Amino acid sequence: MKRINILAVILTACLASPTSAQQAATGEDNWSEFGRYNMQRWNPYETVLNVNNVANLQLKWNSEIGHLYSSPAVVNGVVYVGAGNGMYALNADTGAQFWVYKTDSPVYSSPAVAAGVVFFGWKSYVLALDAATGASLWNYDTGEAIYSSLVVANGAVYVESFHGTLYALNAANGALLWSYASGGHNYGSPVATDKAVYFGAAQSVYALNATTGVPLWSHAMGRQVQTSPAIANGVVYIGAGLLDGHIFALNARTGAELWRVDAFYPTASPAVANGVVYVTLDYAYALLALNAKTGAELWNVAPGYGNQIGSPAVANGLIYLTEGYSVFAVDATTGDTLWNYTTDGTLYNSPAVAHGTVYIGFAAFALPDHK
Repeated sequence: MKRINILAVILTACLASPTSAQQAATGEDNWSEFGRYNMQRWNPYETVLNVNNVANLQLKWNSEIGHLYSSPAVVNGVVYVGAGNGMYALNADTGAQFWVYKTDSPVYSSPAVAAGVVFFGWKSYVLALDAATGASLWNYDTGEAIYSSLVVANGAVYVESFHGTLYALNAANGALLWSYASGGHNYGSPVATDKAVYFGAAQSVYALNATTGVPLWSHAMGRQVQTSPAIANGVVYIGAGLLDGHIFALNARTGAELWRVDAFYPTASPAVANGVVYVTLDYAYALLALNAKTGAELWNVAPGYGNQIGSPAVANGLIYLTEGYSVFAVDATTGDTLWNYTTDGTLYNSPAVAHGTVYIGFAAFALPDHK
């Protein structure tokens, strides 16, 4: 068997709904970066897929574009995703390739798309490409390995190196605005509001002034932080630890701990929507729903039987998540599994949901005559 790598796009069937291009006209339904907004991984504008029709999802197209660890961004009818040999732009309706920016090693960083520019990390570089053509606009060499997804806010691009340095770059020209070295390794990505940037490194969570990089507060977690924070209603939600892990809620202004709950292997970034925090737990094979104000458990389910690898995505009363070889749609209120699709390989990234479509990439094994 040979190894191939596919970006699979799954679309509702038998629905009288607008095309992706028609829905994208307003831009509200776009999934423009890994966390979509404040790393909440929630699309409140999705209206096509719902609990009544999600069971009709079926494969629409796939595209063999190289090894996929990057999660896709979907903006105005185009899918942007990093692969084993570059950053790709694909037609969201057909999978046809618009352009590829070639690299000589994998792109692990999930792209962020803003103002007609695609931003992503590769090796030690932050790159900016023209979203329409793939032409290079600028690059900045941090000198440190970058696996982090990027966040664009306040006219700046925020990215964290694996060694725990947070960089703020001018989005227009790539000039360094400021940097802050935490001194600890990082496994997640930052999140930015108009006032502050939040990120985890080693066993702490940090808040910095978004404009100057001056530290506002830090909170020691007592456990390795391996996820990205999510911000909602003045609260920072983040997981830390492995076998003895916890989900934490911190006051976004002061860093004071509001609550914590036990969680086994909370290594995926949480999603927050409608007053609920959703967390996938690796090796526990579980999806956990918590009351965002109190941390009280609402439900805890195991949709399948494989490891939870990706972060969940929430849209219109549904949670989409990857588990081993499969992608699931779960009722956000009850935790009931309403649909699943088994791929040919392991899912290492997280879904994006936009315009009535679920986008997901996987590394697949196929027979030699596969085309």
